[in-house]
Amino acid sequence: MTNDKHQEIRFRLGTRRSPLAIAQAEEARDRLAEAHGIDPAHIEIVAVTASGDRIQDRALAEIGGKALWTKELDAWLAAGEIDFAVHSAKDVETIRPAAFAIGAILPREDVRDVLVGAASIAALPQGAVVGTSAPRRAAQLLHARPDCRVITFRGNVATRLAKLAAGEADATFLAAAGLNRLGETGTGHPLDADQWLPAPAQAAIMIECRADDARTLALLAGIDHAPSRAQVLAERALLAGLGGNCHSPIAVLTRGEDGDLVMRAALYSPDGAEHVTGEARFAAGDPRGPARLAADLLARAVPAITVHFAGEAVISPGS
Repeated sequence: MTNDKHQEIRFRLGTRRSPLAIAQAEEARDRLAEAHGIDPAHIEIVAVTASGDRIQDRALAEIGGKALWTKELDAWLAAGEIDFAVHSAKDVETIRPAAFAIGAILPREDVRDVLVGAASIAALPQGAVVGTSAPRRAAQLLHARPDCRVITFRGNVATRLAKLAAGEADATFLAAAGLNRLGETGTGHPLDADQWLPAPAQAAIMIECRADDARTLALLAGIDHAPSRAQVLAERALLAGLGGNCHSPIAVLTRGEDGDLVMRAALYSPDGAEHVTGEARFAAGDPRGPARLAADLLARAVPAITVHFAGEAVISPGS
């Protein structure tokens, strides 16, 4: 496609309305404009208030799971009201409609979690109250510090920081990637990703479009980051193999090494009392490696863990 043709065509980019989602949409728009030499104004950002943003008083797992982040954008995409949708990859359900395709994964940001309110997990005061709505973060915390108490913290970055400042908890967790994208660098203390494994697909931006939309697929291919895509699809394949959902405390870290991927994963019971860990090395783009690791973890896990997983190994579409 020539630059002249691009200038004649406008694309509609769908996103959630939260400040972080808008920042991610702007990053996607700017990368597309630069990659194809087009005016950013030719990519219109269309924002929707997602159900997950409207309902703030309950844990995500209690009110419909990850679909609350995607269903409005899915409807717009299916109806042709937008050309593609920009998501936080960790918020996208593992099994997606066949009508949609992952057009691009942008270069992955810092995968670490950030602890706000204390310099480290060990430095939390005895009996500290920690706010989080993520089962993974809650389980990892209680595994390391069973004396702590977890309360539900929902909301965007500013909302959670305000709750912390108001004294509703002693500490909370945020994603380093989100803080960086919002220009909030220097907030809190990043946790070593080798010791405190992140969420599957954390720090990655995923862009979906209609699977039969060749024009948009060609546009998005220009900003697809192959190493990040390989990591994210591998972690989604692990989730699929585990049968995990937003109730399931899953932590995983994937790194590229000599052309392969090395994946470390941990499953927890929600109270953190039980956990199982494993590691696998496999070729990038091979979903069988994550599936084997999933099967191994489930085979070694105690019932207090496996009850939170379907335990049926399936491969995520597009993996």
